Amino acid sequence: MSNKIDLSGRKAVVTGGAQGIGRAIVERFLDSGAAVAIWDRDRTQAQKTAGELDNRGKVAPVACDVTVLAEVERARDATLKEFGRIDILVNNAGIAGPNVKTWEYDPAAWAEVMRVNLDSQFFCCRSVVPGMIAQNYGRIVNVASIAGKEGNPNAPAYSASKAGVIALTKSLGKELASYDIAVNCVTPAAAKTAIFDQMTQQHIDYMLSKIPRNRFVETDEIAALVAFCASSDCSFTTGAVFDISGGRATY
Repeated sequence: MSNKIDLSGRKAVVTGGAQGIGRAIVERFLDSGAAVAIWDRDRTQAQKTAGELDNRGKVAPVACDVTVLAEVERARDATLKEFGRIDILVNNAGIAGPNVKTWEYDPAAWAEVMRVNLDSQFFCCRSVVPGMIAQNYGRIVNVASIAGKEGNPNAPAYSASKAGVIALTKSLGKELASYDIAVNCVTPAAAKTAIFDQMTQQHIDYMLSKIPRNRFVETDEIAALVAFCASSDCSFTTGAVFDISGGRATY
């Protein structure tokens, strides 16, 4: 039984919400009383997930490639038409990229990881924040990674992009501190999701070896922390990094 976090009446957006960590967040939000728009570039999977969760609350699939600003703005407008406002934004969409040494990294792969992991979060914040300012309420939760703090070998683009997410969170949190808008990020250790398909077994083993709890984080554990950060209870903390690394984080 999950602890109750009250999101009743809130309207939320979760990017990459069709599967993995994103889906777990969508489920937790629905169970907490929020209506949720799933922004995902996989239209079919988003519609499938929305259909499976329809009995748990209001959920709307919105096809969106979050690496394209025009698509993000279109998704925002569609969500506002459906829900009337956006109270919560969770920037979750992300990819791992290849596991290779920095000096061997394909520049095109580097650029793609940056677009998906970092540029998309900037685009979504840029598009949604003015509406939050106008209503003087909002909660933004950016999904970073312990790799953004610790740095993982053979994952330079992923580590750098997630470090960028942490810095973006801190900057935006300061900019919005005079409003009832909290901007925070979470830095999970690895979770067993489809993103593992993008990694070598050697890299997966490396990540597990660094976690003192000696297991990967569960997606519903991440969702629980995100739900708190997305709630009205998270009213003072902003620009913060919430670790969920199983003890790996050293700062």
